[in-house]
Amino acid sequence: MTTETPRWYKSSYSSNGGNCIEVAANLAATQGIVPVRDSKAVDGPVLSVTAEAFTSFVEGARAGEFETA
Repeated sequence: MTTETPRWYKSSYSSNGGNCIEVAANLAATQGIVPVRDSKAVDGPVLSVTAEAFTSFVEGARAGEFETA
């Protein structure tokens, strides 16, 4: 059995150097998870969410469900 390593990336919208996250979506198909980390603390903690939960989050963000006033 081989262990696939995360391939981290952040959105092209994150070029301002601000508060960004990185995701390793390459693990969604094989392991069913999407690891998420702070792009400024790459050696820090990693939060792993299910691929389904991450997909729901992205869909909600695209739909504007998390907009603040």
